[in-house]
Amino acid sequence: MLIHTMFPASRYSIQAQRCIRALKTVKADHAPPQLYTWRWKCSSAVTPRITSHYTICPRDKDPRWEGVEMERFADEADVVIVGGGPAGLSAAIRLKQLANEQEKDLRVCLVEKASQIGAHTLSGACLEPSALNELFSDWKERGAPLNTPVTEDVFSLLTKKYRIPVPMLPGLPMNNHGNYIVRLGHFVRWLGEQAEELGVEIYPGYAAAEVLFHEDGSVKGIATNDVGIAKDGSPKDVFERGMELHAKVTLFGEGCHGHLAKQLYRQFNLRENCEPQTYAIGLKEVWLIDEKKWRPGRVEHSVGWPLNRNTYGGSFLYHLNEGEPLVALGFVVGLDYTNPYLSPFREFQRWKHHPFIAKTLEGGNRIAYGARALNEGGYQCLPKVTFPGGMLIGCSPGFMNVPKIKGTHTAMKSGMLAAEAIFPKVTAKDLASETAGLHVPEYEDNLKKSWIWKELYSVRNIRPSFHNYFGLYGGMVYTGVFYWILRGKEPWTLKHAGLDSAQLRPAKECTAIEYPKPDGKLSFDLLSSVALSGTNHEGDQPPHLTLKDDSVPVANNLAIYDGPEQRFCPAGVYEYVPLETGEGMRLQINAQNCVHCKTCDIKDPSQNINWVVPEGSGGPAYNGM
Repeated sequence: MLIHTMFPASRYSIQAQRCIRALKTVKADHAPPQLYTWRWKCSSAVTPRITSHYTICPRDKDPRWEGVEMERFADEADVVIVGGGPAGLSAAIRLKQLANEQEKDLRVCLVEKASQIGAHTLSGACLEPSALNELFSDWKERGAPLNTPVTEDVFSLLTKKYRIPVPMLPGLPMNNHGNYIVRLGHFVRWLGEQAEELGVEIYPGYAAAEVLFHEDGSVKGIATNDVGIAKDGSPKDVFERGMELHAKVTLFGEGCHGHLAKQLYRQFNLRENCEPQTYAIGLKEVWLIDEKKWRPGRVEHSVGWPLNRNTYGGSFLYHLNEGEPLVALGFVVGLDYTNPYLSPFREFQRWKHHPFIAKTLEGGNRIAYGARALNEGGYQCLPKVTFPGGMLIGCSPGFMNVPKIKGTHTAMKSGMLAAEAIFPKVTAKDLASETAGLHVPEYEDNLKKSWIWKELYSVRNIRPSFHNYFGLYGGMVYTGVFYWILRGKEPWTLKHAGLDSAQLRPAKECTAIEYPKPDGKLSFDLLSSVALSGTNHEGDQPPHLTLKDDSVPVANNLAIYDGPEQRFCPAGVYEYVPLETGEGMRLQINAQNCVHCKTCDIKDPSQNINWVVPEGSGGPAYNGM
């Protein structure tokens, strides 16, 4: 059973808890008055205030925070891991395996923002078991939830009404022989159970909100988020400061486009020698279908309709074998698309009406929905992954193999390599280090010698090959000729288009896309879809979708791009509504709908949106997505 009490093994915990209770009592008796007449400096008389988060509106300049105790209590570990996904859990497991084998005392703490391990995990997912075999050779005996070996592999090029079969030749990246269809949330939960059995301390429901630094600039650890802040940014009576967790080394495995990783890129200039990362958004549903149409182990992928040839994307439909006729289906759209009128969610809904797809779903029942951004840059976009006091692992730096549509195996392996590099350093009697936080460059060296590097290098040109006049078709020809024949050994490396946020064209240069209305049988509206994600946030807290400048959405995004955040968000978070005066529009942020996909932070053409963590446990409640 996963631990729900913060830092129970800490030598400071009892003292910290007593102090927090005392602080609550003091605040209850001496709560500062609410100064409603105080005017925010981050708003104006012209622009309605949207952002109230302290990362934009500092608390030290807000009189409502005067007299509020801001001391944080600290705990110490050998290694701290941010993120309870495949990479973070694999790193934690490998560290404890090594410690137990060598009878070393090693404290490994992992924090996860979801209420339970796996609740924020979403993927297709077709799992290549290579890294799992290395981590646990006896995973079958341990009961790993890999219940559906792939039995059929189908690839299609779709036109509006027809399907053109594409042969799945041995050696092509999309070939799934030997792989398993999994519900990744369930697999991650199982990894969490294995980690706890080995002695890893897991703390779900605690979001890492801040990177802490030593005086010499090396990473010291992380701080969890404050709780008990009202929507207007003022302290509630139940306000509690987050806690600090210090470590010799901190591993950041937040997943795609982590908000702490963004800070680390800037702090240590980690992206100096690589291209900007490029992304996609993946939308997924789980359906219960007619048993007569159920073919357990069947894997279907498609490209083409409803996207045009110059918009990168595709689909998957996997038949699970878990005791009932379930299928997992989804649609991926590259976030380097150019038309601001494109809606990934509505493209997904339209795709389900294709005759080849509809025949599987008709008569079925949709039971789950979710969305998540994914890295697509590959080899060209890999940053430096080590720095004094820390490392980047998994999808945070971006080890996904895009042509395979797989990143779990590479994420797990990166976590294992990080653990193997860290272990001899943190357990050495003499901690020889030039910085207070340990720098372990051996991790990056080992990555470059591993099969991860070879795999990503071999497919490096497939994704950028789609940037040509013929788009999809040119990319498919390139893959067939150069990858299948040369296996990625061509003596050149293609480049991506650049930042996804810079790819949108002004609305006046584009054609609006008319999407059909959902029929409630195969296609659905956005809000009923979000309801299936189980998403929930504490309503009375500052929106965690923060704006650097509240005036930019209307002045730039709406005026030039017709408000694309209304369409690229897969959860209905952003909408433009009329001002109360009836003159003009304003942006409304429905933060409670957010499924933590990070698409807005990536695709916003003004780069004005900054996603930060909400209070711990907030967000989707996925069950095996």
